[in-house]
Amino acid sequence: MPFLTRLVHLGDISLTLAAAAAIASALLAARAWRMAFWWSLLFGAGVGLVGASKIAFMAWGLVPPGLDFKAISGHATGVTAVLPTLLYLLLRRRGARARRAGVLAGLLLGALMGVLLVAQDEHSVAEALAGWALGAAISLASIRMDDAAAPVPAPARGAGQLALPALVFVALACLMRSFPFGYLMMRTAVFISGNASLFPWDTGG
Repeated sequence: MPFLTRLVHLGDISLTLAAAAAIASALLAARAWRMAFWWSLLFGAGVGLVGASKIAFMAWGLVPPGLDFKAISGHATGVTAVLPTLLYLLLRRRGARARRAGVLAGLLLGALMGVLLVAQDEHSVAEALAGWALGAAISLASIRMDDAAAPVPAPARGAGQLALPALVFVALACLMRSFPFGYLMMRTAVFISGNASLFPWDTGG
């Protein structure tokens, strides 16, 4: 269905990377140094792990025995990492109950992305579940770093609070819209494997 396909595209790496950078910029603007560091590190590591799993399959056809699994879903990972963290930050000053509800809602929306990916034959259940678990680990660990830190000064209220993150998101989403992520992974797989051709990839990202 076209509508479901459009929803799945919300997990495209160009959008989730831009959203991750916007979150990092908001944390830096709020002087939440600890969470900004761990969020950037963990999200970057998660993206690297997703890319490595896809390159490994294309290069050598590595598949866990007994599982319908080629690689970790990048869409499920990105959405499940970004949304709980974003909702947590938006509700950060509204009390612990609101923050927990926001995180739970984000995790459920990440699970919904996984369901849509499977329904659209973009990923197997195992691939979508692995992406959801990785994204959840990224978001929850980053949020935990904020909980463990001392209180930080709140950013200014009003439109100025969202101006920098919004600018970062729009700029990076536009810049990365045509970035050849898939092509670079394929070239990397060919280079490290030495194979003239890649193992066929029948599902999407």
